[in-house]
Amino acid sequence: MNEIMQETMVKTRRLGGSLFVRIPKKIADKEGIIAGEMITIKVTKKKKDWFGALKGVGPFTKEDEFDEKVRD
Repeated sequence: MNEIMQETMVKTRRLGGSLFVRIPKKIADKEGIIAGEMITIKVTKKKKDWFGALKGVGPFTKEDEFDEKVRD
């Protein structure tokens, strides 16, 4: 069995009730994949990158500090 040699990130798209992904031409050509050919794929979800998620939130102030005296 041929091992997976190429890796790429693609976005899922909806087609009717199904999802599909595109194999980039560069990878299809390199691996010799043609239309109608059976292939095996490995699916993993990309981990979310939270870098910049809090952009615009200023630094903490004295009012933001937790007050231990206040309880619910």
